[in-house]
Amino acid sequence: MSKTATTKHSKQGPRPNVNGSPEVMEASLKAEGTRHSESYFTAKLAASAKANKVAAPISIDGLCEALQLYLSPEQIRKVRRAYEYARTQHTGQYRRTGHEYISHPLAVAKILAEMRMDHQTLMAALLHDVIEDTHTDRATVAKKFGKSVAEIVDGVSKLSKIFHSKDEAQAENFQKMAMAMAKDIRVIIVKLADRLHNMRTIGVMSRDQRKRTARETLDYYAPIANRLGIHNLKLEFEDLGFHALYPLRADRISRAVQSAKGNRKELMEELRKSLEGSLKTEAITAKVTGREKHLYSIYSKMRSQQKPFSEIMDVFGFRVTVNQVDDCYRALGIVHNLYKPVAGRFKDYVAIPKVNGYQALHTTLFGMHGVPIEVQICTEQMAAVAENGIAGHWLYKSDEKDFQSSQQRARQWIKDLLDLQQRAGNPLEFIESLKIDLFPDEVYVFTPKGDILELPSGSCAVDFAYAVHTDIGDNCVACRIDRALAPLSQQLQSGQSVEIITSDGAGPTPDWLTFVVSSKARSGIRQALKMQQDSESIEFGRRLLNRSLANSNKSIKDLDFRRLRRVFKEFGVKKLNEVLAAIGNGELMAYVVAKSLLAADDPNYEGVPVETSGPMAIRGGEGLVIKYGRCCGPVPGDLIVGHMTPGKGFVVHIESCANMVNVRRGRGINEIIPAHWANTSDAEFLTTLRIEVHRDKGIIAQLAAAVTDADAGVENIHVEERNAELSSVIVTIGVKDRTKLARVIRKLRAINRVTTISRVSA
Repeated sequence: MSKTATTKHSKQGPRPNVNGSPEVMEASLKAEGTRHSESYFTAKLAASAKANKVAAPISIDGLCEALQLYLSPEQIRKVRRAYEYARTQHTGQYRRTGHEYISHPLAVAKILAEMRMDHQTLMAALLHDVIEDTHTDRATVAKKFGKSVAEIVDGVSKLSKIFHSKDEAQAENFQKMAMAMAKDIRVIIVKLADRLHNMRTIGVMSRDQRKRTARETLDYYAPIANRLGIHNLKLEFEDLGFHALYPLRADRISRAVQSAKGNRKELMEELRKSLEGSLKTEAITAKVTGREKHLYSIYSKMRSQQKPFSEIMDVFGFRVTVNQVDDCYRALGIVHNLYKPVAGRFKDYVAIPKVNGYQALHTTLFGMHGVPIEVQICTEQMAAVAENGIAGHWLYKSDEKDFQSSQQRARQWIKDLLDLQQRAGNPLEFIESLKIDLFPDEVYVFTPKGDILELPSGSCAVDFAYAVHTDIGDNCVACRIDRALAPLSQQLQSGQSVEIITSDGAGPTPDWLTFVVSSKARSGIRQALKMQQDSESIEFGRRLLNRSLANSNKSIKDLDFRRLRRVFKEFGVKKLNEVLAAIGNGELMAYVVAKSLLAADDPNYEGVPVETSGPMAIRGGEGLVIKYGRCCGPVPGDLIVGHMTPGKGFVVHIESCANMVNVRRGRGINEIIPAHWANTSDAEFLTTLRIEVHRDKGIIAQLAAAVTDADAGVENIHVEERNAELSSVIVTIGVKDRTKLARVIRKLRAINRVTTISRVSA
């Protein structure tokens, strides 16, 4: 940083108050303004990039020297050969930092070497841009360096455009990444290392590029690194992304952390010695180290927990590393004996590892002087997995079950990704599910047989059911939590046992999507609803089309569909069911299809089918293809009509609804379809009442009680103040028919503060 920049920065008023709440910090940051921040922090990032440029990039000799620690001479020769080929292919290409382009693949290989990745991964890292940026193709790479290396390089090349497009295209690219990861997990590990080096030199990018790249890194790359258990990469992604996306905030928190370190140093060392001494007294060989808090973690906690900086920094963190798993639990007893534990803050990730393979005991203590202490207890091997995650497989190359478990979990996650991809209705739905899956806080619950299932925080019994099996989720009707009947929407707590009650023929409802949280449950429900909607759409479309054909004394069965392929082609479909589904969804009009089918079936046909075969029967149980106008809230007993709306299906209105006037003006008479109520069974229908009342204490409670007494349900209440004396209360209620509605209105009129009641209509 130049002296000029420092002077300029120092003249910008008082520092933001990071010791206040997040809102205070945000307001202080905004008050300080962005007048100087962009130029100042751009200069700071650029200075970092220049420092990277001035520093001599790693050489192939330096890389090979590091590889001697764990690779054989023959494997190192293969890595060097890949480097020589990549250097030749990238001749004349330079990075924005001013380095020759080959410095980037070398840096990526160095990151992977620090993770002790195998020689094929390192070769792929050195070659990862040759397919995209040179004239080399996959076949050439396979011929020279082997099929495995070529597949990794090709997989990384296909990921190069991920996140650089918007919305659906972005989601489609992420689907491609899931496929590439499924073939070889090393593809995503190389991609993570590639992104890490790009983040280290992000200062040379333009402002917009920095913001976009940092946001992508925080939204996708850091969570993926965490999901694969590669903790070091995750932390560096977060801190580099935070500095690039919010440079002013990062700088302020960084300064506050440096200032706080001076005050904490003596107490931190005193606590460390106290813990270490107690363990030594009990003959447990242990290493106690203080855990540094990372800037993005501090910032995230300030925002999510609504705590000021001082409260976040008041917590002291330590890691206790022991030799054996048994020592973990012995050490836990010792630290609990030394300092009083905080109730409810103990987590055993040794017996029940996190989804990314992480294992440790977590506990919070009241330390000396009452300061809170967070302690993690793990073995050396667990610590290695925490840092390297799935990469630990190549680091240790052992058959020990801990590392097999880590790899197994990563591969299971990728398998689940592919399952999500196949079930998702569209790419955007897939990426929405993926985001949910990338940010889980775990809940551990038991099956009736005692097996443990891991679910995202906030999960309910439906999430549990789909985690067991999709068929159980589709057919679940009730649940028992700790042997007691409970609502399907009740959130689960760790340690509970869950039993699902199923029924053949049952199915999910759209309401389930409002309370499930797991991606597997969401995709399962959506797929089941789609199948249900398709089935209902086909049946409803069949009824509509037969109705339109009836005036010509024909039905669908009377048509010779061998002669109707041309008509199907005109409508962009291949099968009759596709035509019927499009009619049922409102995408095709029944009378238009009927006219085309009759004309193609009978060359002498000249007439236009007229809708005279009677009104449509509305049963009330067809909620996925038949909707009810919110403007008028029709209930059984009302005179009704309907119209088709593309994508929504058949929308039912009261015949006198004002909105139907606009529909009649804007559409042909054939698009307004008379309807009547058929058997509605026990279905409930929502309708809305406007109640004028004299303002009085407790009047809302009286209204709600009256609705309940009439055996109806209150869905929503909204109060509009008219004046000092009167209020309008808008109540949405659920009733079975017009008779029940009349009963509700009589109950409401019996309240002496009620003046008028009317049904809300557009």
